[in-house]
Amino acid sequence: MKLTKCQSLLAGAALIVGMTSSLMPGGQAKAETLSLGSTNATSSHYQIAVGMSQAIEAGMPGTTVTVVETGASVDNVRRLVRGEIDLGLVAGDVFVQARTGTGAFEGNAVDDLVALYPYSDSIINIAVRADSGITDLSGLNGKKFTPGIRGSGGELLITQSLKLFGIEPEYTYGTVTDAIEGVRNQQLVGYSKYAAANRVDATLQELMTSVDMRILGFSAEQQAMIRKNIPGVGFITIPAGFIKDNPEFTTPSVPIVYATRLSVMDEKTAEGIAQSIDKQKEILIKVWPQLAGYDFKKSILATEDIGIAVHPGAMAYWKSSN
Repeated sequence: MKLTKCQSLLAGAALIVGMTSSLMPGGQAKAETLSLGSTNATSSHYQIAVGMSQAIEAGMPGTTVTVVETGASVDNVRRLVRGEIDLGLVAGDVFVQARTGTGAFEGNAVDDLVALYPYSDSIINIAVRADSGITDLSGLNGKKFTPGIRGSGGELLITQSLKLFGIEPEYTYGTVTDAIEGVRNQQLVGYSKYAAANRVDATLQELMTSVDMRILGFSAEQQAMIRKNIPGVGFITIPAGFIKDNPEFTTPSVPIVYATRLSVMDEKTAEGIAQSIDKQKEILIKVWPQLAGYDFKKSILATEDIGIAVHPGAMAYWKSSN
């Protein structure tokens, strides 16, 4: 039977649909292109973001993940709101503030913000030159100090905290590299940034090859003020000797998650991402060896206790995983 031109076009379209459907069997997330918002490229968190993109691509064949350099947590939430990224790094305290419309997001709640997976519990390192004479946070008052990358969760937490304490440094902004050079050249007394609790941050290690440094802690009174006024923040005590001649110090600790929005990501994609991060863990360990003992499932379930909602698709995977 000879087909008309219109019938031929319809048949071709049906064939294409059939072929496409066969590439997306039930139970698998569809192939797509995802933009992953990370942080400044000089950060070790950027390197693990690249590893995550590789893990997701390996676990979701046909999917392409583009890593986007950003200003970290606060910037990533704002990019999610603008539809510029599909998922991004968000610190726990920033997540809670964004979700509830408080703090930096006063009156602008992102009530469909949801986590996909955690990957770190990070601490704040407030590092100052040892020869500055500064031994507690009050010593930062009136001094030139970099509180973190502008738009990052670290910057938000430090500026909010010091404001609570009535401490007013002379803030100087720039990249992590700018901060390191500023401290080295004595243009800054110090800087702060998120870091792993179980090892000295790479940027601080580099700086200490030429400058003796000290990490400052938070007093019991300051801890109580933060717990009362900034949700999503815990504290951890780091033993003496974490860096040379440094006494024991207590500092904020927050979970770091990769988040998206319910209006941005469907359940199959969210489930596929969570499964990829879990099943392709070896890719991540090659970048961050400390993840070898990290329990993704235990950590994501624990984040709910501090107000971090989890995407239903991702939660379906984590609850069913072994």
